[in-house]
Amino acid sequence: MSTQVVEMREALRQAMDEEMQRDPAVFIIGEEVAEYNGAYKVTKGMLEKWGPNRVIDTPIAELGFAGLAIGAAMTGLRPIVEFMSFNFSFVGCDQIISNAIKMHYMSGGRYSVPIVFRGPNGAAAQVSSQHSHCVEAIYGNLPGLIIIAPSNPYDAKGLLKSAIRSNNPVLFLESELSYGDKMEIPTTEYLVPIGKARIVREGTHLTLISHSRMVNLCQAAAEEMAKKGVSVELIDLRTIKPLDITTIAESVRKTHRCVLVEEGHVFTGISAEIGFQIMEHCLDYLDAPIKRVAQRETPMPYSKVLEKETMPTKERIIDAINEVLR
Repeated sequence: MSTQVVEMREALRQAMDEEMQRDPAVFIIGEEVAEYNGAYKVTKGMLEKWGPNRVIDTPIAELGFAGLAIGAAMTGLRPIVEFMSFNFSFVGCDQIISNAIKMHYMSGGRYSVPIVFRGPNGAAAQVSSQHSHCVEAIYGNLPGLIIIAPSNPYDAKGLLKSAIRSNNPVLFLESELSYGDKMEIPTTEYLVPIGKARIVREGTHLTLISHSRMVNLCQAAAEEMAKKGVSVELIDLRTIKPLDITTIAESVRKTHRCVLVEEGHVFTGISAEIGFQIMEHCLDYLDAPIKRVAQRETPMPYSKVLEKETMPTKERIIDAINEVLR
């Protein structure tokens, strides 16, 4: 099989380009996606290739262009809406919450809203309190929305293609700090199924569960623990909602211990939901309490030192693993 090494941003671009080639109903809309080639160059060259009718620059007006795209989806198009940051989705969240994810239900199935909202989620480097929110737990509370958070270029491309083909509204959460990550991926077309987690590495002593860029920290922690004879099974959620509880439960029933890692806050976070579902499905199999590692309960500081202290680290993950293994 022919392969190529690409960055995360290029894998995402390939996914959109291929879907635009396959389906003329697909178009891209957002701030600086056209003339500027995207704030993070994910849409580089796409205006030149597809023209201004399919790669559309907008004003800084998330509520407006989110609503415009939702209306387009309701009438048969398949918009890809880029938020320069998912922090800015809060400005347009009334359209997402009140229309995109409820229209199919409210119309008795008459309308579908096949739309993808994509862009960077969570912290970057020193972007401080107002540009570092993790939105998955906030939006995850709302029925009618698929939430995807890939950790590598292969999954990013395959999942984005699946998201664009979905007839449901999708939040596709990326990470600014991962856009330059490189990986070998096939040159031929492929899809990654929505709703299926990936076992990154198999293990027997403990299950470690995470998503998005935290998976890389977990991988480093698992490798460190392997040097000490501890076999960690690492699960990359890939899709947060719907949650692949089957893969999670099978792993926990095998290892009997679990640590959950997320970039967002611990209170009412994704780990809180997963931990409760593990309790429902695996309580009799657990040999120790579940431990969570998350962002500390504070707005994101600007200082590099405080920012590092606030976020999950390899060391914090290892400490949690050791605590659960006692």
